[in-house]
Amino acid sequence: MTEDSPAKRVVPRVVPVMVPMPADRPYSYAVPDGAHAVPGAIVRVPLGPREVAGIVWDGAGEALSAKRLRPIAEIFDCPPVADEMRRFVDWIAAYTLSPPGLVARMLLRAPAAFDPEPWTEGLRLVEGMGPDRMTAARGRVLEMAGDGQAWTRAGLAHAAGVSSSVVEGLREQGVFEAVSIPPQPVVAAPDPEFAKPELTPDQEAAAVRLREKAGADAFSVTLIDGVTGSGKTEVYFEAIAAALKKGRQVLILIPEIALTQAFLERFHDRFGAKPAEWHSDLAPKKRERVWRQVAEGQVRVVAGARSALFLPFKELGLIVIDEEHDPAYKQEDRVFYNARDMGVVRGHIGNFPVVLASATPSLESRVNANQGRYERIVLSARFADAALPDLAAIDMRKAPPERGGFLSPVLIGEMKKTLARGEQSLLFLNRRGYAPLTLCRVCGHRFQCPDCSSWLVEHRFRGQLVCHHCGHNEKRPEACPECGTLDHLVACGPGVERIAEEVDRHFPDARTIVLSSDMMGGVKRLRLELEAIARGDADIIVGTQLVAKGHNFPGMTLVGVIDADLGLANGDPRAAERTFQLLAQVTGRAGRSGKKSLGLLQTYQPEHPVMRAIVTGDAEAFYEREITERERAGLPPFGRLAGIIVSAATRQEAEGHARALRRAAPRAEGLDVLGPAEAPLAMIAGRHRFRLLVHGTRRADLQGFVRAMLDAGPKQRGSVRVQVDIDPQSFL
Repeated sequence: MTEDSPAKRVVPRVVPVMVPMPADRPYSYAVPDGAHAVPGAIVRVPLGPREVAGIVWDGAGEALSAKRLRPIAEIFDCPPVADEMRRFVDWIAAYTLSPPGLVARMLLRAPAAFDPEPWTEGLRLVEGMGPDRMTAARGRVLEMAGDGQAWTRAGLAHAAGVSSSVVEGLREQGVFEAVSIPPQPVVAAPDPEFAKPELTPDQEAAAVRLREKAGADAFSVTLIDGVTGSGKTEVYFEAIAAALKKGRQVLILIPEIALTQAFLERFHDRFGAKPAEWHSDLAPKKRERVWRQVAEGQVRVVAGARSALFLPFKELGLIVIDEEHDPAYKQEDRVFYNARDMGVVRGHIGNFPVVLASATPSLESRVNANQGRYERIVLSARFADAALPDLAAIDMRKAPPERGGFLSPVLIGEMKKTLARGEQSLLFLNRRGYAPLTLCRVCGHRFQCPDCSSWLVEHRFRGQLVCHHCGHNEKRPEACPECGTLDHLVACGPGVERIAEEVDRHFPDARTIVLSSDMMGGVKRLRLELEAIARGDADIIVGTQLVAKGHNFPGMTLVGVIDADLGLANGDPRAAERTFQLLAQVTGRAGRSGKKSLGLLQTYQPEHPVMRAIVTGDAEAFYEREITERERAGLPPFGRLAGIIVSAATRQEAEGHARALRRAAPRAEGLDVLGPAEAPLAMIAGRHRFRLLVHGTRRADLQGFVRAMLDAGPKQRGSVRVQVDIDPQSFL
């Protein structure tokens, strides 16, 4: 028998590995002799000329001959990705029509965390040993270390108020021995019994129901539908406490976690420790430590943005999605997904409860509650009997602003009264910068982005014209680039900077703050500004939609919405719902401390159903009307939509590919393809865009239809790119 005979040949063990790239299936790799690669193990594998991290997957990869198989380079000393998490990745990939490799990539965002955290060199007092001579500084060190705990050299010196050389001298004399200190937790463990709240009867009834849900090993979805200031957070904290008592980890999703410092403080007050944070502004080292300690089960509660759904929890047992209606939960890059919907799927796969909370629930959640799929808990009164603000519409046709202004005399009058009482006013306008358009008064030239089909927004504080879609910016010129005329450029329409300028004219002595997501100083400055407002260090706040994100401003008693009609002037089928939610949320910032408060909406359409619903406080009538309209039109949640965006370097390429895709659409009952049509934003970052919209009945196989259409259509070549958006939220 020769060495190469079948009886002597060793067949390598083969495992499928999902790599973080647009791969539609795992790749096959050989397991080195003596190694053990279980499903879920995180490994380093060769991919072309480089090595990447991947996850050992289920099933089989592609069949390869032994000669073509490449071995796994390293199996990381890391807890394996749980089976339910791998099923979650596969589910999202199938639902969103995304390559599973791209979805798995979101799991592998902290590569330095795949290896265990290093232990730290420390010192511990040796019992019975003392220094050759005692000094006051040495005495303080010995007193501090007398409890027998291990200290780092720098930490002990700092705590004792001495230099490191004093500690080092004691170590050299044998007073301290060297020890290794394990990695410290990123946050302390929360205590569910730390500070039990006093709840109102309504809150307690809701909390009892949520405790039952959190204590059961079963999937459920509960919608907390409570007016602003009704104490929804305190209620779902009770569900968190119940999950912690069961030994489960908890994920809290918040749309703008980087800005909600107040939420973290409220959590600390209830549980005696803050949750671990997870968002894009977290320092890389902190992200790695949070990822690792979540995987090991050391971190028990995470409060994070939508990407926190992809943390590798060891014992996840509850997901809370706060402000569940918020559009920020929709990701529209690479993998298009809605974190609210995927959070519900995650709970279903893991067989644990999910809690949704909002003062203005999404239509989808309301319909799911109406149809019995979700349980709905209503909190109709504010906590401690604080009254909701009185609301009124200012008809701008009857009370217009002065020439060149944007504030109605009615609103200005109320601001004067509020300022005289020492209380705060908020002016809301969902438009950044100084003005949305700049033009030449002589020749009519309009400043447009060279790479997008959108106007450049003037930011006067920075002296720039900026595109909010691609980031292009240029200095605001003195002369018109078209006709050369000096000093004839005029700003059209208001942004928050222009409103602030008008406020300064009317109230020169007031302390005014402008809040906008593109402020200089980023998230850190925004947090400081929000804290200053909560302390009462500002009189008038001018802000965009980030001021509607659940903040608690005790001194705020007047909210003025500058252009309440702004969100209604487009063809978005969600326009009425979005406008209602935004206006209800922003007017809800007033009167949360119990003082009498007022919300005023400047509008040219006071008779519009959205305005009537806000002013009368009859949210039920609005939901009923909007649900009826959606059902009649077969729009979500009663029908299904998929957006297909075709982009290319030239208009001809984009349009040609989109038309060819349309021709490739199969015939299917209950499904129609609309378009292609040029997108409302026809060009972004130099790429021309065409849209197709697939509309189907609720039970239609939308994904199968779109998949067949893409398979039968032309392949992406040259500059052409195709993006699929199942359940689109944006129609631009």
